[in-house]
Amino acid sequence: MLANFRLRLSPLFLLFFLFVTAACTRITTTEIGAGLIPVVDGVNTFDTIMELETDTFNETDTTRVYNADNMAIGAITNDPLFGTTSAELNFELTPPSFPYSFPGTKDSLVVDSAVLILSYKGFYGDSSKPLQLSVQEISATTPLNPFVSYPVNFPSVYPINTIGPLANTISIDTRTLADSVINRFEMSRNQIRIPLRMDVARRFIKDYDSSNAYRNDSTFKSFFKGFSLKVQSASPANALLYVNLLDTNTKLAFYFNTSSTGATVRDTAVRYFRFNSAFGGFANYITRNTTGAEIRNHITTTSKPDSLVYIQSAPGTYVRIRIPNLQNLSNRIIHRAELTAEQVPDDNNLLTLDRYFQAPRLLLLSAYDSVRKHKRNIPNDYLVGNQGPNTVDFGGFRIFKSINGYDRVAAYNFVISRYIQGIVTRKDTSFTLRLSAPSNDSLNFTPPYPNNTVSQMYYLNAGVGNEVANGRVRLGGGKHSRFRMRLRLVYSRL
Repeated sequence: MLANFRLRLSPLFLLFFLFVTAACTRITTTEIGAGLIPVVDGVNTFDTIMELETDTFNETDTTRVYNADNMAIGAITNDPLFGTTSAELNFELTPPSFPYSFPGTKDSLVVDSAVLILSYKGFYGDSSKPLQLSVQEISATTPLNPFVSYPVNFPSVYPINTIGPLANTISIDTRTLADSVINRFEMSRNQIRIPLRMDVARRFIKDYDSSNAYRNDSTFKSFFKGFSLKVQSASPANALLYVNLLDTNTKLAFYFNTSSTGATVRDTAVRYFRFNSAFGGFANYITRNTTGAEIRNHITTTSKPDSLVYIQSAPGTYVRIRIPNLQNLSNRIIHRAELTAEQVPDDNNLLTLDRYFQAPRLLLLSAYDSVRKHKRNIPNDYLVGNQGPNTVDFGGFRIFKSINGYDRVAAYNFVISRYIQGIVTRKDTSFTLRLSAPSNDSLNFTPPYPNNTVSQMYYLNAGVGNEVANGRVRLGGGKHSRFRMRLRLVYSRL
């Protein structure tokens, strides 16, 4: 009797179980949250996934760095996904004032040494590989211009030549750069210290004085054009170092002995030249080369929807995103519209290169106005206030997931609910979207509806984006089978 009772109830129980299971699979949580989203019940509230078309393009816009930004020096020679990168830094360091002279009589000055010191701010890449760093003198034929903002990604526009080394090539172990520096004149850390040749030290301490090179700023720059730092682009170099010119740790240190009175007792002293924030010239050049890399087969110049897309921090690449059927959606209430992009792990280098070359800390989702030929904010969702852009609510910061059998997959999410609502309700323009990893960048910002009749240029900086050349990621495109880029809508019918 009991067995018969169970047999009669089993179809009803099975039906109930299938209903609950189906309902549960439709209730999915958002990756980033703001507000209460109705439960997806399949009767009043629905969800759907919009198909995306994605492809990768080289970024042709000019990338720039400013004197307060961290700047890159180094070489990446082994990145099978994105290719090679080389970064050089050219800059000036000058005396604290003019006319300038070292203390003591010229005959009493005894040269000890000169050291170029750079403020170390971090690295990107493989810190276990040493970097061979060289310091060259900039040629008089290509002097730095403090009033020129040099384009990072177009060194050929303002080429900088050199005339010879100022120091022996040194090997830098990135893992030791955070160590403390303690001597008679320094109690510091995070320094890159490069001893200059003795003849260079003698030139600055003994040969130059207030009657020639140190008479005034323009005269000094006619005698010495500045420093050019490069890393040898050969294996095993595989990292970029970041330095800051305005930090007090960056300086040209001169160590010498002197007696201002000519007495037999001599004093050891040090004097510093630094970067002039108002009139100091600099140029940080970064060159990308995708020859032989996987990305080379996926970069397009036309329309080529792809299942794999590639983003490299500026100067680099961006992803174009199109939503084919968005403009034709019927009017409805959009509770949530969330675009999700996920990294496709590199199985061949999962614990090595994939960990060294981290994904960018922030991706920017923007709209491209094909009429005015400029990038603009996502209407009604990407907002700018007194505290800057609403990145926390809008999205774009890198998070890590455990999905599809991987324990550390970079992912990015963007909430574009108001933008989608405007399209389905007011028939606002459905733009082609761009996904990029900016450093310094600009957007044409339009306030949200109904105040969207005016716009102005808004400038992003590295503080709310990425350090130049820091970060790259291979993402699943709109056709990827496991890590598909997608737009999920939670909506109610009217």
